[in-house]
Amino acid sequence: MRIGKITVGALEEWSLSSGAVTSWHPTAAAVDKARKAPVSTVPVSYMQGQHLRNYCERTDAGMNFSRQIIASCEVGGQCDIDAMDHAVNAYLRRHDTFRSWFRHAGDGQFIRHALEDPADIEFVPVDHGTMTVEQIREHVVGIPGPLEWGCFTFGIIQNDGRFTFFAAMDHVHGDATLIGTTMLEANGMYSALSSGGEALVLPEAGSFDEFCIRERERTAELTVDSPEVRAWIDFAENSGGGFPEFPLPLGNHLEAKSSTMTTEVLMDTGQTERFEAACAAAGARFVGGLFACLAQVEHELTGALTYYGLTPRDSRTATDNFMTQGWFTGLIPITVPIGAASFADAAWSAQASFDSNLNMAKVPYYRVLELAPDLNWPQPNFPVSNFFHAGAAPLNAVLAAADMGLADNIGIYPDGRFSYQLTIYIFRYGEGTVMAIMHPDNNVAAKSVTRYMQTMRSVCSLVADSGSWGRVA
Repeated sequence: MRIGKITVGALEEWSLSSGAVTSWHPTAAAVDKARKAPVSTVPVSYMQGQHLRNYCERTDAGMNFSRQIIASCEVGGQCDIDAMDHAVNAYLRRHDTFRSWFRHAGDGQFIRHALEDPADIEFVPVDHGTMTVEQIREHVVGIPGPLEWGCFTFGIIQNDGRFTFFAAMDHVHGDATLIGTTMLEANGMYSALSSGGEALVLPEAGSFDEFCIRERERTAELTVDSPEVRAWIDFAENSGGGFPEFPLPLGNHLEAKSSTMTTEVLMDTGQTERFEAACAAAGARFVGGLFACLAQVEHELTGALTYYGLTPRDSRTATDNFMTQGWFTGLIPITVPIGAASFADAAWSAQASFDSNLNMAKVPYYRVLELAPDLNWPQPNFPVSNFFHAGAAPLNAVLAAADMGLADNIGIYPDGRFSYQLTIYIFRYGEGTVMAIMHPDNNVAAKSVTRYMQTMRSVCSLVADSGSWGRVA
């Protein structure tokens, strides 16, 4: 789907043409130095740890696991390979997460190894000749796994008069901010050098290593009686002993091999503005109104009297630098009493839950599992709802890159493998509000997701048109 000047969609929606492919990969010397890199004193973050555990468990069971973030854009002219080479290596050396690799220590535990000198990172361009569209997609998703150093690559596809730039990396090294950082830093550096200028002088990057250290120091002090831990325990116990489930069937996750994305326009521009007015009248913001509607959808579909949901939040602070590469995202639990609630009551409750739980993103559920092991590890297809506003990070950074003319046709794509998490996206931008769900690629899930989004559209439309809702499922 198209969000302003960017595309967000499944891998098969990546619009490509066959062309000459050059991609950047580590030299043998860099790989050898990384292999010999010492154990790092920097702990593995909780989000990295759960990602690695899920990857290992599904891989050991002969199943696949969606793990990549892919970003692309188009640039006019013939690619200056030397300039791009400088830009890629400068970007990799600038962010400390790229110095790390991880070793499985058994029992779901992982150890970080890290290069001590960023200058040891050296990627070189490799000419692959002309590739078809299918070959290009296979090449881009064929990066090493998260237990290997160098599970990230960059490349270009040269066509007549323009080229496509792509970045692909394992989620263990990045969150959605990857798109903005790559476009503004790497592409900005390339633009400066290829036009005959000097290399960009950038401020010091923040440190993901420092974030990981602070996270362990902070969470080490938690006990089962800490308010945030107690809140997570109550949330999990009330939603079935762990994370909530999607309210409709999605097929057998043990048979799932791939994921796809389905989209739905929820509201046009006028409806979006009226919906926001209804939220304000209820004492809520747009996000509170959206979670009220998600709660109503679940009530309509299942009869549930309380909605339990999850939404991510960027845990960066000013000291981390909001353009620092790494996985800073945490989860916020949302609880909305729904039953026979009016929109105004539900929106106010959802907003209050969202606002009061913002700091919960800094208390990983995976730390809570250490303190309360009777709770369940998140099961496949647990839903997480993401809300992106065109005027806020990280979407605004991506749109800024497009508006600054650094690139055209910016795209964001998953790798097409089975996504352990059922990811729900809601985008608000100039033309309205759009919903997308990345789900298992089977007929059962496609039917359920379509029904879910159509119900959400009906609920949102009723609120936009009347400030309230009725039964719509």
